[in-house]
Amino acid sequence: MKKIEAIIKPHKLDEVKEKLTQLGITGMTVTEVKGFGRQRGHKEIYRGTEYHIDFIPKLKVEAVLDDANVEKAVNAIVEAARTGSIGDGKIFILPVEEAVRIRTGERGSEAL
Repeated sequence: MKKIEAIIKPHKLDEVKEKLTQLGITGMTVTEVKGFGRQRGHKEIYRGTEYHIDFIPKLKVEAVLDDANVEKAVNAIVEAARTGSIGDGKIFILPVEEAVRIRTGERGSEAL
């Protein structure tokens, strides 16, 4: 099993969710996060005053999948989240040792 963590632009969430749902991915967690990468934030002007915004609002989409579905899910996220401009995000893939469904006690792939 692997855990996919995708950092995406907020307005791309519906497209990413739709693509993952089409693949049969039944569960995911979405968290509002802030951060920056190469873009290093940006400047905004509000009521005549210039502000430097260091941390850009993003969303983190997390899902735990069987190894066989990881590449399809990554491709779907890239396709749905890509705008072609800086700040599109990143995808991280992490190993998962075990998953346990609390309600039934199922373990491993059955718990997903």
